[in-house]
Amino acid sequence: MELDFSPVWGGWPQLLEGALITVEVTAASLLLGCVMGLLVGIGRINPQRRFIYALCTAYVAAIRGTPLLVQLFILFFGLPQFGILLPAFVCGVIGLGIYSGAYVSEIVRGAIQSIDRGQMEAARSIGMSSGLAMRTVVLPQAVVRMIPPLGNEFIALIKNSALVSLLTIHDLMHEGQKIISVSYRSLEVYLAIAMMYFVLTGLTTLALRHMELRLRAGGMVQ
Repeated sequence: MELDFSPVWGGWPQLLEGALITVEVTAASLLLGCVMGLLVGIGRINPQRRFIYALCTAYVAAIRGTPLLVQLFILFFGLPQFGILLPAFVCGVIGLGIYSGAYVSEIVRGAIQSIDRGQMEAARSIGMSSGLAMRTVVLPQAVVRMIPPLGNEFIALIKNSALVSLLTIHDLMHEGQKIISVSYRSLEVYLAIAMMYFVLTGLTTLALRHMELRLRAGGMVQ
């Protein structure tokens, strides 16, 4: 049996359009995940604020302890039972964002806790409040240390975004499946899809590596 990539070439515009949707879903999800991760990560730093700490810890445990696919299905198929109808694209972004936020929160928490406590104490000694010291002294240093692990999370999110095709979002995987349904050339199409995901993650890796090297050259990353 010979490989026939003619359906791939014929459906190339659709695959490129699907790849663009994949990038849009991933970027929007990452933005949501970073916002949630920042808030939850900060909320898990101080156990003395018991309610916030318990709420953030429960969120991380629940999201990390259940499959992403189940979470997406709850949003897309479960919420309509309560009269909440969200577009597929919104469900995909919210689902991926919530999922990513749990992992980003651990990155944020780890980066903040890696900053020497003397930084906070020095800021407080000159009259800063704990909130101001966190925003202006600790977080700027922590953000730089977050870049490498956040890059890994971004790459993982690109690959996990393939699941949103099950919500009828016309992403790369969904467009590929449409081509397969007509051509019946599943191996060739899936190979092409895998190559496009490889290119997306490869470009992301190169961009993040370039950013990290520039930060190291500037002495911002130890």
